[in-house]
Amino acid sequence: MQQTSPYPDFFPVRQNFEQHALADIESAMSSAISVSPLTAIQPGQRVAIAVGSRGIANLARIVACVVQQVTNRGGQPVIVPAMGSHGGATAEGQRAVLASYGVTSAQMGCPVESSMETVLIGTTSDGVDIHFDRVASEADHVVVVNRVKPHTRLAGRYESGLIKMLMIGLGKHSGASLYHQVFPDYDHRLELLAADIVSMIMQRVSILAGIAIVEDAFENTSLIEVVAAEDILDREPELLDLARQRMPRLPFDHADLLIVDQIGKEISGCGMDTNVIGRKTNDRVAAPDEFPKIRQIYVRSLTQKTAGNGCGVGIADYGHRRVVDALNEEVTRINCVTSAHATAGAIPITFDSDRDVLDAVVSQTAVGRRKALKWLWIRNTMQLSRIACSRSYWDAAVQRADLETFEEPAALRFDDSGDLLNDFFSS
Repeated sequence: MQQTSPYPDFFPVRQNFEQHALADIESAMSSAISVSPLTAIQPGQRVAIAVGSRGIANLARIVACVVQQVTNRGGQPVIVPAMGSHGGATAEGQRAVLASYGVTSAQMGCPVESSMETVLIGTTSDGVDIHFDRVASEADHVVVVNRVKPHTRLAGRYESGLIKMLMIGLGKHSGASLYHQVFPDYDHRLELLAADIVSMIMQRVSILAGIAIVEDAFENTSLIEVVAAEDILDREPELLDLARQRMPRLPFDHADLLIVDQIGKEISGCGMDTNVIGRKTNDRVAAPDEFPKIRQIYVRSLTQKTAGNGCGVGIADYGHRRVVDALNEEVTRINCVTSAHATAGAIPITFDSDRDVLDAVVSQTAVGRRKALKWLWIRNTMQLSRIACSRSYWDAAVQRADLETFEEPAALRFDDSGDLLNDFFSS
């Protein structure tokens, strides 16, 4: 007699997000730069191109376009990592992070100068020292390249974008540590610090422009805009609103369990985007007015590109043994301490297989209610166009025009090690 599975059946769902992909990245870059402050570059001038550590779509192509445009004007481009304490807070570690995205001297055709040295730009009235990358500070001009999107902890007019890169990314480990020390005093609202600090930076360093990138729900580059330095403070909030409209999200506002296949720094600063999972201000629970509300989260692995940085694993309630085995404790520790988010590196309760985790989860629910459990399963918090849902979502899913269901709910399958075999994420 076949034994009944203690777990709910699952079915795949495709979310019909709007696509806004640019047809030609190089043409879009050329058009944006042709009428931008970059036309002011003079022959022989050294131009520092600041590039961060996020998994930005088409990053190498975008950076290569900036390098080419600087070169076309007779400038001397040099790429500098702008990623605070990432890469283990070492020059070589940050160079390696850029290399993992295809941003190398050989591929870009210009030097990549990675240094953790900073210069002191000034001190705010509240006593916060403003650090800035030494290599960039010595250039004739600086161009900042970054994606604008909601941040995993910061809130307000400025979250993740050009302003954050100017302050934290180019502040390197020294600057990032100081900013994160004071953020709680400002309710994690960058806008309460940004105007004064960015103004002081621009008085000391020639910030020429920011290359702002907005992506859609499919990780497509949907907008590239060259923002003049003097316009960044006003323009970035508008781009942030656009990014928020286009970002992916879960299809339902409540779940008992969220299964996450992978987390990593190229996916989100916290490994998984707290704007997606609903834990922006508290690692364990959504705020009263925050959605979605996920009761428990299970993380199955770290991405290869995160290079052992497990920042964000502490947001999960459960972890697979392979997550712990892949952790680089030193890299994770540095990142979490520097960002003043120590709990993000805490090790969740860990099991040797998926089956062991799911057994632990269902054991907390009465037998008669287990088939009604609301479970969601995603690849990661960036790839949400196709997800898997437990049977309890079926009736709601088939009635929604924005969701496509194409398979009946089926039982979960496991290999001999007790790990999941179902492939719900293939096209």
